[in-house]
Amino acid sequence: MFLGKLIGGIIGYSLWGFWGGLLGFWLGSAFDRAAQLNSIFISSSDRENLQQSFFKTTFQLIGHIAKADGLVSKAEIAQTESLMSRMGLTQAHRKQAIEYFQEGTVADFNYDLCITQFAQISGRNRQLPLTLLEFLISIALADGHLDPAEQTVLRNTAAKLNMNAQQFEQLLQMILAQNHFNSGSGSYNYNSQAPRADALKQAYQALGISADIDDKGLKKSYRKLMSQHHPDKLIAKGVPDDMIKVATEKSQQIQSAYELIKKSRA
Repeated sequence: MFLGKLIGGIIGYSLWGFWGGLLGFWLGSAFDRAAQLNSIFISSSDRENLQQSFFKTTFQLIGHIAKADGLVSKAEIAQTESLMSRMGLTQAHRKQAIEYFQEGTVADFNYDLCITQFAQISGRNRQLPLTLLEFLISIALADGHLDPAEQTVLRNTAAKLNMNAQQFEQLLQMILAQNHFNSGSGSYNYNSQAPRADALKQAYQALGISADIDDKGLKKSYRKLMSQHHPDKLIAKGVPDDMIKVATEKSQQIQSAYELIKKSRA
């Protein structure tokens, strides 16, 4: 948010010189802050539309990915049912989720339209597409691997949501590494023993950073990821209430990875 400052400063300076430039910069700053607040706090009706779109798109694409190799397996159905249980869906929402999942598995499912409509309703909200991709990748990895057909759908989805191949690969590696920290204590008990080299490597990957980052950069990266997965921020951006619990599980994984790295640097 700097456009208001720039324009205000230029106009003020051109009209009244140095002091006018300062005044214009100050007024522009106020405009930028107002614009930023407006982008964060969306109306309740807009938020409801975002939540409905997110919920529908998520389960349609889960179904589409499950059918990507030509057959929806019992394991993939079980994974989806496990997700719904973790979300604590009401009976009505569970029924709706199953219907969306089934829509995504049919041969004439309009994948392009599904992504286009989600991208349109998301607008400039970059957190929502990122959270959607995290959901989809995590579900696809629930059986421990990604087959080529699943990878193709995920990569295409990322590209349609304006994420390039390098960004997608980094996100994929981060989630793969984060999955090693599901227990809440990482790949080892960091209260009683030194971190193994492989566990430490996974911890850096889970935060999306390199091992040579300094302590300041480490803390900054950690805080950024924790902020992205904070429940209040996710709700404000349009993630459905039903999905907040699952979305914020990432923060526990991130916390465990960060603690492991801090232990290694102590």
